[in-house]
Amino acid sequence: MRVFASWSGGKECALATYKAILQGHQVSYLLNFISEDGERSRSHGILAKVLDLQAKAIGIPMVQVKTSWENYEENFKKVVTELKEKGISSGVFGDIDLEEHREWLERVCGELGIKPILPLWGIGSEELLADFWSLGFKAIVVATKLDQSLLGRNLDKASLNEIKKFGCHPCGESGEYHTFVFDGPIFKTPLKVIPGKKEKRDNVWFLEISVR
Repeated sequence: MRVFASWSGGKECALATYKAILQGHQVSYLLNFISEDGERSRSHGILAKVLDLQAKAIGIPMVQVKTSWENYEENFKKVVTELKEKGISSGVFGDIDLEEHREWLERVCGELGIKPILPLWGIGSEELLADFWSLGFKAIVVATKLDQSLLGRNLDKASLNEIKKFGCHPCGESGEYHTFVFDGPIFKTPLKVIPGKKEKRDNVWFLEISVR
């Protein structure tokens, strides 16, 4: 089955994509939503050009769509309809346990006539992270609502222990932190991440990164 993967550049979408491939799905596109000016991803604040390089290192074409949050559903439906015309029948999503996210996906995908695939749904957060690491995935923290000291740190057991001190979801499911994956079993070539400036926008700390 030819599918697209909803893509943010972070840990859950990378792991979900890998598990979908193991299930026998052909992931033909990575679908990423970016700001109206085309500069950054809507969710993680990562430069669009960095995400494009990430997709090239993985070897799966990326479709980037400019949108506001207000027009997100409209633009999601438009691009998925276009992907359906190219033979895509399902979408892969990295959601874990937020019921309102699943309800939205099931409603919107149902209206579009495609099947949502959620390989990570119901997996315990610490079990998921242990699986992520054991498979050889590597990620860096690029955004956080918690403390700017987390920015630029590799997501590992030590940084997870720091995150847990804030009493939040270990995987940051409510946006407590976001990651950028730079290596793992879906990569044809690992990336080297070069940290840049730190900036606070709308009460969230962001780390600008480049890759090579």
